[in-house]
Amino acid sequence: MAVPYALTSCVWEITLACCFSCAYCGSRAGKARPYELTTEECLDVVQQLSDLGCRRVSLIGGEVFLRKDWDRIVSALTAQGIRTAIITNGFLFSEDLIDKIKAAQVESVAVSLDGTRVLHDRYRQEGSFDRALAAIDVLTSAGIPVSVISTLNAENVQVLEDLYDTLRQYPIFAWQLQACSPMGNAAATGIEYHFDFRQVISFVRKHAENAPFTLGIADNIGYFTEEEGVLRGGGVFPGCSAGLSGIGIDSVGNVRGCEAMYDDAFIEGNLRERTLAEIWNDPDAFRYNRAFDPSLLTGACAECAYGARCAAGCRSYNYFVHGKLYESPFCARKAT
Repeated sequence: MAVPYALTSCVWEITLACCFSCAYCGSRAGKARPYELTTEECLDVVQQLSDLGCRRVSLIGGEVFLRKDWDRIVSALTAQGIRTAIITNGFLFSEDLIDKIKAAQVESVAVSLDGTRVLHDRYRQEGSFDRALAAIDVLTSAGIPVSVISTLNAENVQVLEDLYDTLRQYPIFAWQLQACSPMGNAAATGIEYHFDFRQVISFVRKHAENAPFTLGIADNIGYFTEEEGVLRGGGVFPGCSAGLSGIGIDSVGNVRGCEAMYDDAFIEGNLRERTLAEIWNDPDAFRYNRAFDPSLLTGACAECAYGARCAAGCRSYNYFVHGKLYESPFCARKAT
């Protein structure tokens, strides 16, 4: 019997292969996994996503463009009417990709940019800052919508103004700020991930109205401060959507509620063993969200007037910071 949840979006890691090994990469990308889904298996996943009504997919890696059949996967998605975005580091981007991106009807491309040239290159690879900007230039010149995603930590959060001055020189349509989570390489390298969320909220409030692009924060920063209405494209934080309206798929077919929940504890099944519909409609799946009750809240979240609505914010960030799913460790509504 189907559960009363409508799948609307998916983040799909189609390969773990990457030209980088970033200091804070949550998936520890680098080499492709053995036995990643074949082209035919991926095309079957596309059909399964469509059958469940999914209307938006973000393809991630690794580096998406290192998978030779990426355009076949995208073309299959868009042929089903599924809006498809690609997230890239921009390092290996070439003008040869433009025709393929247009032919596959990619809706938009998001380029990762995490600070000034010195910081970005130190986190990723020497020369990667300039190559990311070059990719933005090539894409926008070709009329392809481009956004930028920045992963923030205690160091690069200090250079947001400098990065803003750089980005406003380019015709991007959006800039998203998200918090670095202490998982994968970030946990192994001990990067100082914690910063005051209020600093970022103040930055967005300062520039959102006059920025030449949409400027906002991701779901792991917040929540419910007086600025909430200007931080997320005019809306308010809807609560964690993992397993409620969103899903994550990794390159070997493991299904999680969100690809940021990058831990085996959150694997609900594998697409080589069960269909996506069977996993999604399993009444025992995604219980951390589907069985949420305000009585599960702990710490300050248990006393917060917005607790039942916010549900303690980003489930993934909470888990990797302190293991407490129902308590936001650095909520901007309380002292950090």
